[in-house]
Amino acid sequence: MNESIANIRLNYSKKTLLETDVKSNPIEQFGIWWNEAIKAELSEVNAMTLATASADGVPAARIVLLKNVTPDGFTFYTNYNSFKGQQLAENPKACLVFFWKELERQVRITGLVSKTSEADSNEYFYSRPVGSQIGANISAQSTVIPNRRVLETAYQQMEEGAKNNPTMVTRPEHWGGYIVKPVTVEFWQGRPSRLHDRLQYSLQTDGSWLIERLAP
Repeated sequence: MNESIANIRLNYSKKTLLETDVKSNPIEQFGIWWNEAIKAELSEVNAMTLATASADGVPAARIVLLKNVTPDGFTFYTNYNSFKGQQLAENPKACLVFFWKELERQVRITGLVSKTSEADSNEYFYSRPVGSQIGANISAQSTVIPNRRVLETAYQQMEEGAKNNPTMVTRPEHWGGYIVKPVTVEFWQGRPSRLHDRLQYSLQTDGSWLIERLAP
């Protein structure tokens, strides 16, 4: 098994990433790559790895879904009481990673994290399917439960109640958005012989971005 794993490799050769071709702002550059990923009809194009760490440095990572990009940063939504929510409360920094393998591209964003406004959280929450709204209410995310039936029973009870009173399904206080405000953004483009292109944007004190090439 180990020998077969070591032999897995792909020679990347689809595109290039040169300093002369990129925008001066990483959000704008992300927008270009995002549009190309959408055009390529990638599956789960908004799936991203979210890495967090507790105050004592213990890391954790999981896949979440990007829900908005603005000049301020990258937004996702979750349960504030979840394990990632607890880590972000202790250490409000995170790293996001997008890997679009069909385009041989990766984007890595490191930044400071804060909660979105209640208005933004409400707007997104009520745009979700009712089933997802119920799920957010009945799941004490990341806590130990005795079995799946506990979830199914709680879901069915709220679903039945909502049939007679749709307004009972509201956004719980423990659920909402986070925005990752980037400090560094790295764009990675696969190249032949592992001589990949890596351009890193670093936020400067005057609000501008320094673009530097990193060795692959």
